Amino acid sequence: MQATTTAARPRRSERIMAAINRDPRTAPHATRNDALLAVTVAAIGTAIALFTDQGRRPDALGWALLLSCHVPLVWRRRHPPLVLALLVAMVVPYHGLDNNPGAPTPASYVALYTLAVTGRPLRTLLAGITVLGISVSVMLSVNTHQAVELLQISGWVIAVLFFGVDVRFYRQYVASIVERVERAERTREEEARRRVAEERLRIARDLHDLLAHSITLIGVQSSVAAHVLAADPDRLDREAVARALDDISGTCRTARGELRTTLKVLRASEYGSDGRGPLPGLDGVPDLVAAARTAGTKVATQVEVDAGGIPSAVGAAAYRIVQEALTNAVRHAGPDVTVSVDLRVEGWALRVTVTDDGVGDAGGTPGFGLVGMRERARSVGGTLEAGVRESGGFGVSALLPLGGEVR
Repeated sequence: MQATTTAARPRRSERIMAAINRDPRTAPHATRNDALLAVTVAAIGTAIALFTDQGRRPDALGWALLLSCHVPLVWRRRHPPLVLALLVAMVVPYHGLDNNPGAPTPASYVALYTLAVTGRPLRTLLAGITVLGISVSVMLSVNTHQAVELLQISGWVIAVLFFGVDVRFYRQYVASIVERVERAERTREEEARRRVAEERLRIARDLHDLLAHSITLIGVQSSVAAHVLAADPDRLDREAVARALDDISGTCRTARGELRTTLKVLRASEYGSDGRGPLPGLDGVPDLVAAARTAGTKVATQVEVDAGGIPSAVGAAAYRIVQEALTNAVRHAGPDVTVSVDLRVEGWALRVTVTDDGVGDAGGTPGFGLVGMRERARSVGGTLEAGVRESGGFGVSALLPLGGEVR
């Protein structure tokens, strides 16, 4: 339940990104909040008109223009340029009537800030130049002795615009940081999922190779024992039966040991460690050959490799490929089959070749053996080819770079 709740709850970085990148038009209660802001700014403007510069207190038309210029602020986030244009259209005649010049400035600053924080810097610059030009022209046309007020208004306009641009750049900076954090989180999650998938695939290959090989040998050895028992009950060859049963017992012990090793890997992975233990290598190939021979298969080997000089990952891949190839030969090649196992170093790589002269099993159900062998070869950067030979039988040939590592 806890895992489900955690997965369903948005991550903190996602909430931050949503807040930063949220469309102003869809922000929660945007219109209501802007309406409250417009009322607050209108109250401030009214107080300025009533208590400062008593000689230029607005008349009825001035009050109408002053209060009306605050109305567009309700939609300032949706249409910043239009709101600023409407505000300028009402402030210009207000100043033209020589009313208190400070009253509409809070609304003007809010509109300018909104434009600067939501628009491109070039648009903000052009809007600032336009507003300053209009303000200077109107105020000079009304009163040519307002140099101080003009400087104050111009300074505040420039400061508001710079503040809005700075906030815009800061939001973009924070958004880029959060995006990088989010990307890093996704990368870590994808890497964790990839490692889990690779580990599951590796364990699946190990189990397949182990169980398929052991069960095939046990099946063949059981068939031998059953044949001896049924061939001539009156002249029972007890020694042959005992040998077959001993072979079955030995195969079970080997399979049990390898299965125990695989289970240790699973338990070690559960507690956070690798736990792979020693990998099977080329020194285990003779045991594979001996097990195949006990199943009645003739196996010829030619090994021109020093097992101690082969990287463990490459040796493990070669071991599993030989194991699976021998298993397929015992299972599918038919009776009296002869298998050839050839291991040799060719320059920078280990060549693994397993061929047989059997008849094959074309009608068999496709399994995972060939897929697993190709994955084994690819895991160390090698290649594998498998198929029916022109001279008859089946062949597997793998080329494994000696510098390969398990990936």
